[in-house]
Formats: sequence, C-alpha cells, structure tokens
Amino acid sequence: MHLDEYEETLLTGWEETYKKSQLTLWTLLALKDGPKYMNDIKEFIEEATDKKLTVDDKSMYRALRRFNEIGLTIYTEQESAGGPKRKLLELSASGRKVLDNFIYRNITSIINHPKNKHLFT
Repeated sequence: MHLDEYEETLLTGWEETYKKSQLTLWTLLALKDGPKYMNDIKEFIEEATDKKLTVDDKSMYRALRRFNEIGLTIYTEQESAGGPKRKLLELSASGRKVLDNFIYRNITSIINHPKNKHLFT
C-alpha cells in the first residue's frame, strides 16, 4: 500500500510509539516460548517481529531487571566459558498467568469479538 510523504511520517511516528510499548509483551512471549538468555530473547523478538522491533542491550537489561523484581520472571545462573555467569531467564508461574490473561483481555478477546472481526481482515 503506497503512502505519501506526510502519511509515511504519521505512520512512522505511530510505529515508534507503538514499538516502545511492545517490549514487555514480546519479552514475555519470548520466555513463554521457553527459557532463554538475554541475547536469545533479543533474537526471538527480532525474528518474531520481522525486525520491526529491535532492542538495545541497555533497555533489555533494565526491562529484565524490572520483570525479575516484580516477580514476572526468574533466572538461574549458568557458568560461562571464561566470563561472568550468564542468567537463564524464564517466566515465573505468576508471569505466565499475567501474560496469558493480558493476551486474552487485550488481544484475543478484542480481535475475535464478532463486532471487530471485519476490522482485522
């Protein structure tokens, strides 16, 4: 679909705002897929979003620390060849329940609502 320059500017601005709000969802989805190291989470996000969402290390570290502090994730430290221990992250039981309910309340139930189905095709 072709956009003129102004429409492209509007869409780009909207997408930038949208991407910032997606980090939590995509990080937790990565961990729902299975335990991962930080770099594996970043790779999952890039692949799952066709590189439309990329995350720098600093933002990812901050997010992961916050998720751990509030109990959405847990980690185990793994030995690393010649470096500091690596953290293998996974969803906590609460993290899985919160994510599943978020998906249902904010995505699935909205997209699948009979009055909305035609809007997403």
